[in-house]
Amino acid sequence: MNVSRNTGSLLFVSMLLAMPLVTHGALAQQRPVERPAAAADSMRPVGDHAMSEEAKKVDIILPHISDGDEIDVPWFNSTGFRVVHLPHWTPVMIGGYALDLSPTKHVVMMIIAALIACVVLIGAARAQHRRTSEGKAPKRLANSIEATVLYLRNEVILPNVGPHGERFVPYLLSVFFFILFANLLGLVPYGSTATGNISVTATLAIIAFLVIEVAGMRALGKNYINTVFYWPHEMPVWGRLLMTTIMTPVEILGKFTKPFALAIRLFANMTAGHVMVLALISIVFTFGSVLIGIAPVAMAVGIMLLELFVALLQAYVFTLLVSSFIGQIRTVEGH
Repeated sequence: MNVSRNTGSLLFVSMLLAMPLVTHGALAQQRPVERPAAAADSMRPVGDHAMSEEAKKVDIILPHISDGDEIDVPWFNSTGFRVVHLPHWTPVMIGGYALDLSPTKHVVMMIIAALIACVVLIGAARAQHRRTSEGKAPKRLANSIEATVLYLRNEVILPNVGPHGERFVPYLLSVFFFILFANLLGLVPYGSTATGNISVTATLAIIAFLVIEVAGMRALGKNYINTVFYWPHEMPVWGRLLMTTIMTPVEILGKFTKPFALAIRLFANMTAGHVMVLALISIVFTFGSVLIGIAPVAMAVGIMLLELFVALLQAYVFTLLVSSFIGQIRTVEGH
């Protein structure tokens, strides 16, 4: 098991994710907004928007699933946590626009997910190498990681990518573990689900789109044009021209619907579970009754257990679909 090879691509993916798409105020004009003093005291920015302190006390759903410039950390005080405001950096000027690269809550969660993945994978690789050199089988966590990596490589990636698919294994394994740990962080107290941000899933989908198209170009060479222009050779010339006119826009649109589906599927699944859990818990505070709260709490616990499975499933599905898309474009034949 060569898990350490995945670290480079994992860091590459995670750094690309921490791009201006995720940060708040991206490509917004640098125009100071003047607010009255009373309004300024009662408003605090959350991502691109502002929310009053009174509204934040009532709404427990949006602050949890949305991005923001502050995070909660465990603390020894009456509330059990402390609000930490993330630094705000001077925007980078691009022409007449200001590009805000300040870190946000989801950027911090992505970095934590990448670091956890690096520590787990590198540690498992070293433990596996040490045990193998001693003539022993890996055990505990290293054994579980090795089994997961081998299953994904031999049963998911290579069969779908096709011949000479070894070069795609590090990237696809990195994507799987990054999404998995990012999903699980949303189930940890004081954590947040970065994959519940459409900017994060869209960036993952854009990277996958580039990998898919470049893989097709390298595998097909000049025949890559067949994935763009539909040209049925078995038909007469007039039929070819008619079908090319009709089907070429469909072929081009299909290239963009795949990453769109990847982004929306991951975003929607990771957001829906958290909204459902928080909505059920809010019933307890709405009615203020212990008896009424038993059923919502029991359902919320059940959904949380389901969320553990969904976190793994969505990482698996994303990896499986990208592998399938790479394999499809690498085996396209002339029409």
